[in-house]
Amino acid sequence: MPEKKTVAKAAKDKREGKSASTQAGEFVHEQIEHIRKGKHGARSAKQAIAIGLSEARRAGVKAKPPKTASTSTKKKAAQDTASAKERSSGTATKKSATRKRATTKALKREGSAAVSKRALSAHAKKTAAKRSSASKSAAAKKAAKTKGPATRKAAAKKAARTRAKKSS
Repeated sequence: MPEKKTVAKAAKDKREGKSASTQAGEFVHEQIEHIRKGKHGARSAKQAIAIGLSEARRAGVKAKPPKTASTSTKKKAAQDTASAKERSSGTATKKSATRKRATTKALKREGSAAVSKRALSAHAKKTAAKRSSASKSAAAKKAAKTKGPATRKAAAKKAARTRAKKSS
């Protein structure tokens, strides 16, 4: 169950017109914090992110699975989205206590190394390597559009400094 402050942050992001992935990011951050504090563990950074995304979808964030996702991932995403609809209509059924206990116990057995800076960095690099340069370029262009002129100017100056350093 996500914390109230996380749901509130995601709702704020939605009001501000931010993307579904940004809204879902709040839930992923919460999972990372939980693992770092020792509330439970995770086997990998990927699992920590998956738990956060699942919570986000169950809380009503419209985060679609990627087109390249496996059938089982797409099925789980659909179940989570359906669960969000059930919750909002008030017809949701509770997960059995035995099952909830088993899940929590299994996660508690896992360590916290999955969300170390090193592990998250490795995961980010691995994920970025799978993306095409066109995809990364499009994302950068979209990000540049959403920034204000002052931020854009600062980024341009920084890029110029970086280029100057690399050429010398």
